[in-house]
Amino acid sequence: MDIQLLLDKTVLVTGGAGFIGSNLCEMLLSNNIKTICLDNFSTGKRENITPFIKDNNFKLIEGDIRSLEVCQKACENVDFVLHQAALGSVPRSINDPITSNDVNVSGFLNMLVAARDANVKRFVYAASSSTYGDHEALPKVEETIGKPLSPYAITKYVNELYADIFNKTYGLNTVGLRYFNVFGRRQDPDGAYAAVIPKFVQLLIKHESPVINGDGSYSRDFTYIDNVIQMNIRALTVDNQAALNTVYNVAYGERTTLLELISLLKKYLSEYDASIKNIEIKHRDNRAGDVPHSLASINKAKELLNYQPEYDINTGLKEAVIWYYKNLQNEN
Repeated sequence: MDIQLLLDKTVLVTGGAGFIGSNLCEMLLSNNIKTICLDNFSTGKRENITPFIKDNNFKLIEGDIRSLEVCQKACENVDFVLHQAALGSVPRSINDPITSNDVNVSGFLNMLVAARDANVKRFVYAASSSTYGDHEALPKVEETIGKPLSPYAITKYVNELYADIFNKTYGLNTVGLRYFNVFGRRQDPDGAYAAVIPKFVQLLIKHESPVINGDGSYSRDFTYIDNVIQMNIRALTVDNQAALNTVYNVAYGERTTLLELISLLKKYLSEYDASIKNIEIKHRDNRAGDVPHSLASINKAKELLNYQPEYDINTGLKEAVIWYYKNLQNEN
């Protein structure tokens, strides 16, 4: 990654106190790049950015992307935007579609307008694999999608439409990154909408039974956080105009069933606590809006962004479990 191209630039990370956003901030700051974090801490955590507060290259703006004024303030003198701020979760959007739309669509539009008005050089944003909707073919290829299966999926597809229009109408360069089931350090296991991996890890550490939706045959293209960081930096720094103003899958390109995932987690956690391997798994009905299988083609990212994911599910989980066990064990 040619991150040195960003040395004299300023990068705004929206949602910078969140799971992915804080990891992006850490990567930028570790390379001495001026970094602004915009977050309202609705889902982000202050402890995620506490190590950065004293860094002279770091600036925190506490605010909400639903305010155009806040977005405009955050974009002042900014060269690049990594837009991670959003309300994630399919179930959350089903329970409260209005708030999901306000943040993910109206907030996104505010950020596009602010970036346009500030003459931001490039706007890289978190898109979602949920955009593939009811399209069943595997692997998922960027140019072929189906109908959305949840309000969340609709909001993320609308993001792509708006980004395309802002390029064609205003000349704002954008890159959309369709994340596939990202996991890794700083991912929050708490709350009703916690991602499956940290939630399962937390339960196993407590010697409680994880609950799998359905029979466990549903599969996902689980993607370690360092692969995602690589894609964001490549999207920021690529100098090929043909690589801009489009969307990319961000994944490893392999799928793992939930039963296989549980087996791997028990295996790696058992290295710290042997009794974990004997914990039973429970099942319940599948959730509304869930896609049965997800698998990405990453050929486009490899070709246009020189994306080279280094972490498959095994190497990623080994790294993640070390972090999870250390941090979640301290909470128990």
